[in-house]
Amino acid sequence: MSASRGTSWAVAVLIVIVIAAGIAYTHYFRIPTDVAYVTEEDDGISVIDLNTLEVIKRIHPQDVAPRGLGLTFDGKYLVTADKDTADAAVIDTRRMEVVRKLHVGDNPEFVKLDPTGQWLFTSYEPGSTGGPPKEGAEEEESEENEPPSEVVEFNTHDWARGLSFVAGKETEGLEFSPDGKLLIVANEAQDNLGVYDIATGKQVKNINLASYGKRPRGVKVSPSGNGYAVTMEGSGTLLLLDPNFNVVKTIQTAAKPYGVAFDRDGKRIFVVAAAAHKLQVFTADTLQQIGEAPLGQRCWHFTFTPDNSKLLFACGRSNNVYVLDATTYKQIKVIGGFQTPWGILTYPRAYGSLGLP
Repeated sequence: MSASRGTSWAVAVLIVIVIAAGIAYTHYFRIPTDVAYVTEEDDGISVIDLNTLEVIKRIHPQDVAPRGLGLTFDGKYLVTADKDTADAAVIDTRRMEVVRKLHVGDNPEFVKLDPTGQWLFTSYEPGSTGGPPKEGAEEEESEENEPPSEVVEFNTHDWARGLSFVAGKETEGLEFSPDGKLLIVANEAQDNLGVYDIATGKQVKNINLASYGKRPRGVKVSPSGNGYAVTMEGSGTLLLLDPNFNVVKTIQTAAKPYGVAFDRDGKRIFVVAAAAHKLQVFTADTLQQIGEAPLGQRCWHFTFTPDNSKLLFACGRSNNVYVLDATTYKQIKVIGGFQTPWGILTYPRAYGSLGLP
């Protein structure tokens, strides 16, 4: 073999090695960025490329019927609440494979990381069958007799189980105080908020909201730390609370408000009115409505993109994700092909009904 031929062979081998190393790095080590993760109750998990607004991956892990989802701050692990198997699945985002199951309890629904990123909180509702409430006294009687919900915490460093918090009936949204010391829980069937000391697991406040509306579901702290927004699905009400959980303003929304989030500056509050198939936007100080846009069916949760330019909505009954401009609220795209999408988050992390702060 001539020297030139040997050199060409060595270069070719080197190129193959570099390509293989690049593929291995992409598949096993590189954390996906500029992506949105969507949980689908009846199918699995989809990944959307935020640059192209196309689905680039779908997985269908066995025994995972995901609803709520959380994402570790480093982007390495996605955690989903699996309604049918009483657990939470820890999914390695680099390979999109389930690497661990965490036992939670019957009917887990919501997932939320605390402001430090060390603790992951998951709620479960042993007395709830899921779905919207039925009309009539029989439903109210069954809610009175059902066991309370609970919230359990897991350490994201080793996934060890920590404290359990006994919540109310049909616990929905979870949120934290600005200093991260308090956990706020929306109890849908009791028309109240429960406030817990995270260090001890003890309830320190019970905020009765029955005089303002019915069925609180979404709760979100302002980025400026000066209060909270709460949606009440049964009465179509948006509440603004001060840092001490006193109600300072209320306004009627369109039918069945659930998902709620502030923008990055804390100046606007975004509310998804699921039964009205629309987004509504309010000023955060006066609750004056300043925007509105049509959406699909049963859109519960949504997220900004990391650059805050767009909004993505998981619409569970129309089986799609709506994409709107975050300033004009004009529709940019509708991404189809989902099976009952429930929740949505991005990485890098962004504001939304399940995301920051």
